[in-house]
Amino acid sequence: MKKIHTFHIPVMGTGFSLDTPLKVAKYGISSVISLVDDTLIEYVRKFYCERYKEEYVAITKKDEDCRARRITEYLNLIDRIVKRQTAELKSSAFEKGSEITKYFELLPDFSPFKKLYKTMLSTEDQLTKKKLQNELRESVEAGSIDVNIMTKLDATSYGPDNEKLPEEFSDALAALRGYAKSTLSSALVLSAGFNRKLYGYLENFKDFYCDKAGQIKKKIVLKVSDYRSCITQGKFLAKKGLWVSEYRIESGLNCGGHAFVSKGFLLGPILEEMKNKKNELLSGILKVYQETVKLKNKMLCDAPPEPEITVQGGIGTFEEDRFLQDYYHVDGTGWATPFLLVPEVANVDEPTLEKLRVAEEDDVYVSDVSPIGVPFLNLRGSFSDLAQEKRTQEGHPGSSCPKNHLTFNFDFTDRPVCLASRQYQKLKLEQIEKFPEQEPITTPEEVVVKTCICHDLGAGILLKNNIKTKEKELNSAICPGPNIAYFSKIMTLEEMIGHIYGRFNALNEKYRPHMFVKELTMYMDTMIKQMKKCKCTLTEKQIQYFSEFKKNLLDGVTYYQDLFTKAITGAKENRERILEELKGYKEKIENLEFSPRNPFHPTDNA
Repeated sequence: MKKIHTFHIPVMGTGFSLDTPLKVAKYGISSVISLVDDTLIEYVRKFYCERYKEEYVAITKKDEDCRARRITEYLNLIDRIVKRQTAELKSSAFEKGSEITKYFELLPDFSPFKKLYKTMLSTEDQLTKKKLQNELRESVEAGSIDVNIMTKLDATSYGPDNEKLPEEFSDALAALRGYAKSTLSSALVLSAGFNRKLYGYLENFKDFYCDKAGQIKKKIVLKVSDYRSCITQGKFLAKKGLWVSEYRIESGLNCGGHAFVSKGFLLGPILEEMKNKKNELLSGILKVYQETVKLKNKMLCDAPPEPEITVQGGIGTFEEDRFLQDYYHVDGTGWATPFLLVPEVANVDEPTLEKLRVAEEDDVYVSDVSPIGVPFLNLRGSFSDLAQEKRTQEGHPGSSCPKNHLTFNFDFTDRPVCLASRQYQKLKLEQIEKFPEQEPITTPEEVVVKTCICHDLGAGILLKNNIKTKEKELNSAICPGPNIAYFSKIMTLEEMIGHIYGRFNALNEKYRPHMFVKELTMYMDTMIKQMKKCKCTLTEKQIQYFSEFKKNLLDGVTYYQDLFTKAITGAKENRERILEELKGYKEKIENLEFSPRNPFHPTDNA
């Protein structure tokens, strides 16, 4: 598949990008659908079947393999509609305001298709113009309709008799099966870590293998944090004859949604290592793959296409985007958070959209609201949080847990429950009241902060499209990255893409730190936050952890100082300010000392 755009739109929550392919794929833009919430998917499938006059037959929770079937039917519907949209676009006239004109106007100016389009516009000879138009029509290609499975969200499923179902019916495996059986030719993005059971399950579906012609109908994309993750997971899959088509590097903190925090490893040094070791990475994985093909499956291609390396997380300017591609030689970038301000693309209800538009830097914070125990980028004052606070104040903390996707805790029950559920929070609060000194010490505030993100993250698409559901109340949760503070305008698709390609400036007047510096500050703040959670006395293990964290941050600052001194980062105008910021952060980090007495513990500060 030829590259139409140099960026993609990553998955956003469970519902914000659930139907994004219907808005952007016809223009050659790839985007990613979340497969977490099959109940939400079923509501949206019904909505679009009615809109596009397609027959809708409900798949209920009582139907066999309902989760996988719901996902398959929804993805098949999206596939059909996008193919229809693309065919209509290709047949439209080259005139002002037409779909095919919009397709080529959106392309970057350096695209060969954009250059051909401009040549066609300037051609006066009608026969030549017609010939060029036909050539342009043939070049039109839809963006990829990719899907995401968050590997940690793999709750066990139970049947109507309350008996545990076989492992292939767990959330992640059922979602994989749903995608595997769909008609899509696209990519599966696996994020949030290594799930051996899920990765092994890929072997059951032929669409994930590279055929003799070198084609893969359903490509595997790994969202990873560093070089080590790439080689570990890539080799694991290669031993099964499965080839990874893309390694998608994401900032651990400067992103939206769940933040998978490392020990201070920063994005710049990670990308530098990827650039320097790319050949070593690919040759090592290819060797394992070819050995597998030779021994196990000679029907597979032994020379698969070279995988791409892409990056996402915190990118906010054309200069940053181009630098990442030019200096680190990445094959593309991901832009998510700013698209939340583009109603044509993302599903954000109007009140939440206004909260995003006026958000300041302090309004986006790394929170503890996620029930899976992973830091979560949250918007302060979201309707989900306000509803949770109200329930707590009224003496009814927790959620009714209508979806059961994050049920992992067995502390009080035989069947797993969610930490955000009313059941768990009631029992946990009772335990704290009865045994306040029980180890590990948990405060009531730490219990009730957990919110029902798997349900509330899907509220936006329902509210925006006025989709009726069985739920009495919908309270939107939203998970932007810090970048949202620097965008304060509701944008059109043309404006947002113009910003990505340097044709339009969508930033507000606030000073925006370089993406690398922003991530550095977030890691420094996170390390201090982690220390504040520790007791008065740090253990030897904690001292070792924080010392390693500090060293990695200082190594990263040194790397950035050298990088920005060279003035090759596309940030020449702000170079002096950036270097001054780095100097200040370096001094702060160097002054952090780790001894048994914890200087950040509230008791000591009193």
